[in-house]
Amino acid sequence: MQTHPAMPPFFLLVALVAPILAPDQALGQEPDQTRATAPLAPGDHTRSLAVDGRERTYLVHVPPRRDPARPVPVVLALHGAAMNGPMMAWFSGLDGKADAAGFVVAYPSGTGTGPFLAWNAGGFTGRMAEGRPDDVAFIRAVLDDLAEVLDVDTRRIFACGMSNGGMMCYRLAAELSDRIAAIAPVAGTVAIAESRPMRAVPVIHFHGTKDAIVPFDRSKGRQPPFMRLQDVAESVRTWVELNGCERLAATETLSPAGSDLTVTRATHGRGRDGSEVVLVTIEGGGHTWPGQKPPVGFIGKSVDTVSANDLMWEFFEKHPLP
Repeated sequence: MQTHPAMPPFFLLVALVAPILAPDQALGQEPDQTRATAPLAPGDHTRSLAVDGRERTYLVHVPPRRDPARPVPVVLALHGAAMNGPMMAWFSGLDGKADAAGFVVAYPSGTGTGPFLAWNAGGFTGRMAEGRPDDVAFIRAVLDDLAEVLDVDTRRIFACGMSNGGMMCYRLAAELSDRIAAIAPVAGTVAIAESRPMRAVPVIHFHGTKDAIVPFDRSKGRQPPFMRLQDVAESVRTWVELNGCERLAATETLSPAGSDLTVTRATHGRGRDGSEVVLVTIEGGGHTWPGQKPPVGFIGKSVDTVSANDLMWEFFEKHPLP
């Protein structure tokens, strides 16, 4: 099985503070030269496909032990701006959870320059909105491609993402709700102007209150002049209304007493088709993936007593497609 080596801090620095790069250049990495026709074996595989005239790639991790007689769940893990799929595998640590729980995790790569890529998750204004690819179509193509090489459980396809990838999760929930059962954005908010899902999509959102890159509260942070984003409260409210959930949330503390960072979970339940909207708030947390050690200090603190990977998989298991 392929392992992911430690990523040089420079790449994460670029990944988390670099501007969104030009959308008209494809990922510069060598895809597999052969197309698998038999089911993918356990381990890591790079898949390539052409979408709208672009050569696109994604990394897929197949767990070592799963029941071949049963369809396998899939989690799409979407990287942040100026990262790529392999970087997301390292940043999130999702391979370990996939191995323990028995799901496949796919790490698609966006578009941009070299390894520093981004998603067309919405939010751009003016000229910055021009010429960007249809990444919803790309994700649909990824799911179609996976179905050719794996026995995919089509009722249990989920999406999570970091920052710009979290914003893309919200776009998938709005525009690909026929395929995506539930989403788990981390440090990423709603960026599209209007959401019109075909069905209620359960959401579990993770965010640190001291995130300086995608601020928890818009009134306390700055946005680039070429972007329009909802803040955390607005994003949660949008999906509470779309799903028909209760406006009043049931709140509980997840972190042990005496923890450096307090983590709370606020659940808006009783939505259509059993949907929920959940906000996991990390008091004092930064632009980080809960449960994973921050690669560099300037992005802020990450909680080590609560795991986003554990919580999102618990949530996903509760919410297959109806």
